[in-house]
Formats: sequence, structure tokens, C-alpha cells
Amino acid sequence: MSTTQPLLIELGTEELPVKALSGLAQAFFDGVLDGLHKRGIGFDRDGAKPLYTPRRLAVLLPAVTLRQPEQNSEVLGPYLNIALDAEGQPTKALQGFAAKAGIDWTQLEKTSDAKGERFVHRASKPGADTASLLGDIVREAIAAMPIPKPMRWGDHDYGFARPMHWLVLLLGNEVVPADILGVRSDRVSRGHRFMHDRTVSFNAPGDYIEALRAAKVLVDPDERRERIVREVTAAAAQAGGSARIDEGILEEVNGLTEWPVAVACGFEREFLAVPQEALIATMEANQKFFPVLDAAGKLSERFVGIANIESRDVSEVRKGYERVIRPRFADAKFFFDEDLKQGLASMGEGLKTVTYQAKLGSVADKVARVTALAQDVALIAGVDPAQARRAAELSKNDLQSRMVNEFPELQGIAGRYYAAAANEPAQVADAIDEAYMPRFAGDAIAPSPLGRVLAIAERLDTLAGGFAAGLKPTGNKDPFSLRRNALGLARTLIEGEIDLPLGEALQSALAAAATAIALEATRKQTQADESGKAKPADAKAAAPTADELYDFVVERLRSYYTERSVPGQQFDAVAALRLPMLPDFDRRLNAIAEFAKLPEAEALAAANKRSRNILRKVDGDVPSAIDAALFNEPAERELAQAVDAAVADTDPLLAQRDYVAVLGRLARLRPQVDAFFDKVMVNVDDAAVRNNRLALLKRLSDRLGSVAAIEHLSV
Repeated sequence: MSTTQPLLIELGTEELPVKALSGLAQAFFDGVLDGLHKRGIGFDRDGAKPLYTPRRLAVLLPAVTLRQPEQNSEVLGPYLNIALDAEGQPTKALQGFAAKAGIDWTQLEKTSDAKGERFVHRASKPGADTASLLGDIVREAIAAMPIPKPMRWGDHDYGFARPMHWLVLLLGNEVVPADILGVRSDRVSRGHRFMHDRTVSFNAPGDYIEALRAAKVLVDPDERRERIVREVTAAAAQAGGSARIDEGILEEVNGLTEWPVAVACGFEREFLAVPQEALIATMEANQKFFPVLDAAGKLSERFVGIANIESRDVSEVRKGYERVIRPRFADAKFFFDEDLKQGLASMGEGLKTVTYQAKLGSVADKVARVTALAQDVALIAGVDPAQARRAAELSKNDLQSRMVNEFPELQGIAGRYYAAAANEPAQVADAIDEAYMPRFAGDAIAPSPLGRVLAIAERLDTLAGGFAAGLKPTGNKDPFSLRRNALGLARTLIEGEIDLPLGEALQSALAAAATAIALEATRKQTQADESGKAKPADAKAAAPTADELYDFVVERLRSYYTERSVPGQQFDAVAALRLPMLPDFDRRLNAIAEFAKLPEAEALAAANKRSRNILRKVDGDVPSAIDAALFNEPAERELAQAVDAAVADTDPLLAQRDYVAVLGRLARLRPQVDAFFDKVMVNVDDAAVRNNRLALLKRLSDRLGSVAAIEHLSV
């Protein structure tokens, strides 16, 4: 007789929330496996994965053992000096322990540990049948699922993501009796709601996937996803284009269907005059349709919808899909046309009445600050300051447009279209859009130099203003997305190779923010005086410093480099220098990674750490002059000569920022450094000799730390 059997569990429900569906399925799958594991029930999960559709969550395992192994337990009791009295008779402590175990104390065993000998109760009992445990395993898995707002139905006191209507629980070809969420287990499921509105019975778990497929249900999410992609791609190709398949939309459609069928659709070409981003947003976010792009990658008048049914009259489904997007497209076209009549420049007037932040004034005030910063950044980045000024002046105007009011995700994108329509230079129009890049984790930085300048200026002001207004992130709270803005700033500087002195730029931004806060406070006080209502004074907080903001930006880079497999010690070695330019930070980090691979790296890092520790303990300033006449040991003379040669060799390399070559040359100092620390005592009684050796150590340490604080590499 087989000791294992396949297992099938299916929870049949009303339509589950689509965005939570895959997570619920994974949690249920993990919970069942965890329940089996905790009870010592063996199982084979080869090829097993969460199975789900909008109406069901399932676990299908190819083999599960039919019985638990023997259950052994060991409960430690009191030590002998507590358990037995002077006559060797049991104390109340031992009698209580034995009574709890259900045996006479003479049947207890003894064991020893570091504290001495003690009584122990060891017991064994046969393992339970797996079938008898499955009900509790399923209940525990359900209880552990992340359901923030469980639904309740009928007069029950329990809840779930959605009401449950059937329960399949099969171990081998036998139904395992269980009553869960008011539903009795069976071997009967349901087919497609419309194409097979009948029960589906399974003789054994292995029948599950095929039987449901025959009932027009694809329970495997991977099979369903592949079918959607295949059908959408084919439909788009037949329409003469290629489908835009967003992964997020694909996952949502996958969670909305049990039997996906592509339906090719279209709309009037006149709508293509509207920014394609607005049309795509409507199709994807609102209707879960897949846009079709032409050969140039532009939106065509075609799209693909996914039906959850094989319709007898596809044309009616098509008409329905086309009908539902037409009003949204018409609205978008109306908004766009009206915005064009108004013009981008005139939209800016309304920014004066829109509050950016209570302490920092209006959006127009922010634009003025960003404009000043953009001109300064442009000079450093080699960009026309006049273009930077113009792009910054127009950068927020589209916030007053009808289009952005309806489609907030089009900020910047709409501005690009309106700037182009107003015959602004193409670079200016593109920069208005690119200023928002990177928009999300993993997004690219602004592609154009002018776009990068505007993106940098925007983030400098956002960070400085946020800190100055007391909005520094705490815990999970970051209302102004300052962490994301800091990383975007750092990435733009590094990946755009812009040598902006970060500390100075942050200081300028902080000064502008402080002025804005003071002006806004004065304005509000004046209003309060005129109204006769006294304005309570704001609590004074310590003003943020450029150093504080610099550290905040650089710390955001830690995760950025961690994702690139840069060890924390290497990051700390470069961060310790507090470099003014972040592209230089990146170059040095790449160099230190190469240095760390050298056999000399660990020894030199340790030597520099030792040098720094010695120098740190010196009272007063460390001498800088080295007198060769004071050398008493060959090792210190040889080290001095080696350091002089290394300094001469690396000076031009440092000027060229060839940090890999610098560290490679410094690695050749190891023999002289090792000999010095082996044979030379630094802190001798003779003050002149001691100071001379300290000066040599300082010269060595300064040069070893010229690329990075390599002592951080020493474990």
C-alpha cells in the first residue's frame, strides 16, 4: 500500500479582489505547506505552485505522506536537589511534575546538563493520520492570510476575503471530511460561470487541472498569462501593429479572467491628436485594455480587450469595449483642446493661488526658487542658462491645465505637449517632462542635459524646502517623498556625470528656502494683524544644515549600491571622505572595488587603520615636516623613500582621476609598510624622533587615504 497520496485543496469563492489575488493565493499555498511541515508530514512539492482564478484558491501537491511519524516528546523536570528530600523521597515539586505527566514519579527518567542531574519525562505516541489533521491545517492557513478587511456573510461570526461557496479536499481519491467557513468538503468544484455553469467532480487530485480546463477554467495562472500574451500579440499583429503589454495591467487582467479571449477593437483616428499618454492611461488603468502601437512605436487607433468568455457574437463585445472608452477619450480631447486655447504660459498665473506647502508659500514661489537654482546648475553642467530659466519658468504651469486635473499622472508630459504647441524650443519642451525623471524605482534619469539640470534644481529645492519646513522623514512617514527625491538627485548627478558641488548647491537651496519661510511667516502675520486676530508664533526648530542634507542624500546611495553588490565596507570607505562631487564618489567606489581584489589590500587597510589610531591619540597637531637625518632604522628610511616615490607617481594620476592606477601603485608599498610596523617603534621617548615618525605615518596615511578611507576595508 502506498504511503503517499496526492493532495488537492480548493476554496471556491465569489470574485476575489483582483489586486490582492496573487498575494492571497501565495499566502494560502505557503500556509498549507507550513502546516504540513510543522506537523512533520512529508510532502513532495516538485512543480507545485499557487493555483488560482478570480473564484478559487487552490493547492495541488503531487505526494503527501498519509501519516505523521512517531511523535516523541521530552519535558524537563526539576533538578534532583529540588525534586528529592534528604531521605530521597519526592518533594511536592516532583510529585506535581509527575502528576502533570500522568505517571508515577518512579517512572520518570533522569538526564544531566551543565547544572546537574534532573528528572525528565520522555514519551512517544503514534503519529496521527494526515487526513485527520488537514482540516486544522486549512483553517490555520486561512487565518494567517493577509486580509485587511474580511467580509462577513449570513449570520456567521467568521469572515474571509469573499464569501466561500464550495470546498474541495481530496487526499488520493478520498474526500477528507472537514467543515470550514460553513462549507462542507466535497470533491465537487464549479466550471466557468457562463460557459460551463455546472459542477465539476474530481476522482483524484491529478484530474484537477484538466477537468477544469474542460470546464473552460484555466486554473494555472502561468498558463492563463501566457494565453493572454499570445492572444493579445496575435490580435495586435493582425491589426498591423504591436501590443503594448504593461506587466501590471497583464497581472490585473490575469486576475480578472478564467478563460481569457482577445478581442481586437478600434477608435476614431481624430482622438490621436490627444497626447497618447492620456489615451494609454485611460485604456490601461481604467479599462485594462492593451494599446496597439504602430511601427514607429506611436499609439495607433487600435487596441485589444480581453473578454472572460468565448462570445457567440464577438462584434457585440467589441462594440461594448469601444463604447466604454469613447466618452473618456472625448473628455480628454475636450480638455486638451481647451488647454491649447489657453496656452501654457497663461496657465502660470494660477500658480500664485495654489499652495505648495504652508510654510513655503505657493507653487509660483517654488517655481521662482527652482528657476534661480536651474540657472546656477546650468552653468556647471554646460547648459544654456537662458534655456534653463525658460524651462523652469514653465515647468509647473501644466498643473493648472484641465488635462492634468483629470489625469494627474500626466504632470510634465502634458506640459511638454503644450510647450511644443506654443513653439517653445524642443529642448525646453522635453525638459518640462524630463524634470520628473526618474519617476519611480528603476526608471531612467532625464536623457537630455537640460532635462537633467531641471531635474536637479527641482529636487534641490524639494529637499531643502522639506527639511527647512520640518518635514524630514521619520520612520515610514515621508509625505513629500524626500527619500525618493534624494535618490533621484544623486542618480542624476552620478549617471549624468555632472560635477556639481553638492554641499554648496544644498546650501544655496537651504538659503532660498529659509528666505521663503521668513517671507511667508511675515505675510501671514500681516494678514493676522489686519484682521485683528493674533497669530500664534510657530515653535522654533533648529535650522537644517547643508551637511545634514548632504548626509541624507549620500545615505540614500547605500541601497543604490547594495543593489549593485557593492559591500558596505567599500561604500563606507568612500563616504568617509565626504566628497563634494558625486560622480567622483562613483569613480572612487569603482576603484576601491578593484583594489579590494588585490592580495595587498587587506594588509594595507589594516596598516592604515593602525596608522589612523596612532595619529588619533596624538595631543595637538601632528608634525608635517620629515627630517631624514632623524631616521635611526633602515625600515623607516626605506618607507620614507617608498612613500616619496609613490606620492610623485600618484600626483598626476590623482589629477587625472585615474583612481584604479593610484591604488594599484599604492599597493606596491606593502613590503615597506609591513617592515616599518614590524621593526619600528613610533612612540619612543625621544620627542624629535617620535614626531618625525608621526610625520612619516601621516604622510603615508594621507596618501593611502587619497582615494578612499581604506581602513574601512579592514575587518
